[in-house]
Amino acid sequence: MIHLINTATPIKQTQAMSKQQTSGNYIDSLEKISVNIQADVKSGSKVIAQTIANLIRQKQQQGQNCVLGLATGSSPKTLYAELVRMHKEEGLSFSNVISFNLDEYYPISKEAPQSYNRFMHNHLFDHVDIKPENINIPNGEIKKEDIKVACADYEKKIEAAGGIDLQILGIGNNGHIGFNEPGSGIYTRTRLVNLTNSTRLANAYEFANISEVPRMAITMGISTIMKSRQIILMAWGPAKAIAVKKAVEDEDSEIVPASFLQNHDNVSFVLDEAAASGLTRIKSPWLTGDCEWTPKNIKKAVVNMALQLGKTVLSLTNEDYNDNGLSDLLVEKGDAYEINLEVYYMLRDSITGWPGGKPNAVIPAHPERSEPYPKKCIIFSPHPDDDIISMGGTFQRLHDQGHEVHVAYQTSGNIAVTDEFVTRFLDFAVGFNEIADINSDKPGQILSEARAYISGKKPGQVDSPTIRALKGLIRRGEAKATCNYVGIDPNNVHFQNLPFYETGTIEKKPLGEEDVELTIQLLREVQPQQIFCAGDFADPHGTHLVCFNAVLKALQRIKADGDAWINDCWLWLYKGAWQEWDIEDIEMAIPMSPAQVLKKRFGIFIHQSQKDSVPFQGSDDREFWQRAEERNAATAKIYADLGLTHYAAMEAFVRWQY
Repeated sequence: MIHLINTATPIKQTQAMSKQQTSGNYIDSLEKISVNIQADVKSGSKVIAQTIANLIRQKQQQGQNCVLGLATGSSPKTLYAELVRMHKEEGLSFSNVISFNLDEYYPISKEAPQSYNRFMHNHLFDHVDIKPENINIPNGEIKKEDIKVACADYEKKIEAAGGIDLQILGIGNNGHIGFNEPGSGIYTRTRLVNLTNSTRLANAYEFANISEVPRMAITMGISTIMKSRQIILMAWGPAKAIAVKKAVEDEDSEIVPASFLQNHDNVSFVLDEAAASGLTRIKSPWLTGDCEWTPKNIKKAVVNMALQLGKTVLSLTNEDYNDNGLSDLLVEKGDAYEINLEVYYMLRDSITGWPGGKPNAVIPAHPERSEPYPKKCIIFSPHPDDDIISMGGTFQRLHDQGHEVHVAYQTSGNIAVTDEFVTRFLDFAVGFNEIADINSDKPGQILSEARAYISGKKPGQVDSPTIRALKGLIRRGEAKATCNYVGIDPNNVHFQNLPFYETGTIEKKPLGEEDVELTIQLLREVQPQQIFCAGDFADPHGTHLVCFNAVLKALQRIKADGDAWINDCWLWLYKGAWQEWDIEDIEMAIPMSPAQVLKKRFGIFIHQSQKDSVPFQGSDDREFWQRAEERNAATAKIYADLGLTHYAAMEAFVRWQY
């Protein structure tokens, strides 16, 4: 069961020790870089922002400039929002700040929506009092033959400013810092580089499709970065966990450029729990010292050992435990046979065909309560297809088993509809008018205007309000058709259209009061006993996390207000198209037959605007139905590999305590 973590006090930073191994026992910590783990992105960003603010103010008191190296991408957005807040609410001045940005795409216009020049002004510079002449960003518009001279000048500017006092970094999924891709040497300086395909794919969410992602970039070199007096690297989310682990624990290597930071005298990593999940002290704490053998740690240790050895849980031996660093568990719990049974029962009891609870049954270890039955259920779907993609089999079972199922589509999803679909549906509307002999020129007029607008549309240009409304209408129609396919009462289908989403661009507004109030209103109207919500925070566009926070804040406020029904309301999280829960975290697994898998697939197919070619699809070129089926089949196979029944597919859930 996942619990919220108190973020008031950071977890104690762990100063790295050298990697040693004696007789199979690891010594304390394998981390070679100071690591600060925070509960979430917001608390981690506040820690970094406070460090930056303290340095700026210290320099102001000394009458000196503060030279900052700044990063771009998705990681520092919350950090910059906090710095802007501190400027507006706490009087933090940037008048003495000189900034040098790490990198920029090449070639790219300074005004392009995806340019880092535009990013920095949108997120920070336009909202604080930094002097324009103190802003330095690599120029993505310069002629290629002039780049070497421009890069040398950039290095000279940094030196002339006195060097970088504090460098802020992110980390790529492949371990790059700046755009120093794997293979970059420790002595590299500011230069033009080729971007790897994995980096271009990871950044594809910013562009309409992968072909529009620049193939090159200008970046500070690793040597340039290492000259900074202090370095803070931030990493958020599970997608960064592997790169973080390699950078912090493995030997320094050009294969993982971030690992070179081990050689700096004043560097720290600030991580959220998801990004830290690959560290040995988190993933396998029994290998780094004393371990509290909670049921969750026992399950994690035994499951991971079984999968690594290719054995079922019940076939593990005392020798397996001793050979894999789990001798302490044997000392504390006894024979392998007893431990194996304990873990096997945990896995077995998470599997159920009754996601709303089995009626007229007393099953103490069942994931859900038998009563009340039937339940009122709300499925919160960030986009108009997340419900069927992420939990389509469970969605159908809840309805078939007699529960009152509501679906709340939190956003319009209009940005993910191609222009071709708009003209296709307008053509249909014009044709329908002719067939129905409706005397109106309006559809034809809208069609002409839409074609004219689309034909002159520039890359990254925001759609007109009419086209955005039409794209939202298309997705709303598909969502209604999906609910009809499942059998949901039309009165139980709710389109929230949360305001934070409606910008017309990939970049969304922060969660606002109106978003939370709309969610509170719906929850109080339905008063559910069971809620399903997206816990897929690896969604590269960030929409899932904002939608989750809208639900969480709404539930917390309702609970604080003392509404009686909230005490009998459980919150379950599903993962979406981007990832799946780790097997040891799954608390409810819903098995699916081959026929149910096909039925789910056909439900996904209803979302025709999302098939074949979808804008802003991210780094995975599979269609959503393929991602869902392969993920669900993989979950079922892991259960089977551990010795449980082999189903065709499984959908997985974790309960969240709010």
